[in-house]
Amino acid sequence: MTDETATLDELERRLPNAEESHAMSLASLKAAFAGESQAAEKYLVFAEKAEADGLPNVANLFRAISFAETRHARNHFRVMAGIKATADNLQTAFEGESFEIDEMYPAYVEVAKTQGDSQARKSMMWAQKAEMDHKAMYAQARETVLGGGDVEAQPVSVCLICGHTVIGDVPDKCPVCAAKKEMYRTFSA
Repeated sequence: MTDETATLDELERRLPNAEESHAMSLASLKAAFAGESQAAEKYLVFAEKAEADGLPNVANLFRAISFAETRHARNHFRVMAGIKATADNLQTAFEGESFEIDEMYPAYVEVAKTQGDSQARKSMMWAQKAEMDHKAMYAQARETVLGGGDVEAQPVSVCLICGHTVIGDVPDKCPVCAAKKEMYRTFSA
């Protein structure tokens, strides 16, 4: 057993486990999961701002505490039994994207339009379009997993401006926000 395996085994033994929680505890866990998840992301944005302001140590503090908030969220999610088999997790992700596409963003976009908030509308429209890509990607991945396989090893790239996501070759221009090819971040397995 390697040191890394021992560390992972120890981590797994010490983390909270799934349990059937009572209604109020479950509601508290769900709210805490949402709050911790939002805090973690917010602190990463704050870290970027601190870096831009020439404050690398403050940025490091934000990143470290973001990591802690992520740990809290993950512990809450474990206790809620949110982690399932990969095919089930893909279905959950598909359903989440479907909700955002079909219900959440259409309502939010309409409110922003009605109130004349063009930047809010743009942000939400970009997100909704990206969610459509994500939904299709999750559906395809789930089919492959249910068939006993893994998705093909290809780069997955995300537009840094609008979140448009593409598997394989990056377009010369983002089809959502018209950003240049260089504005994509690529993730490789």
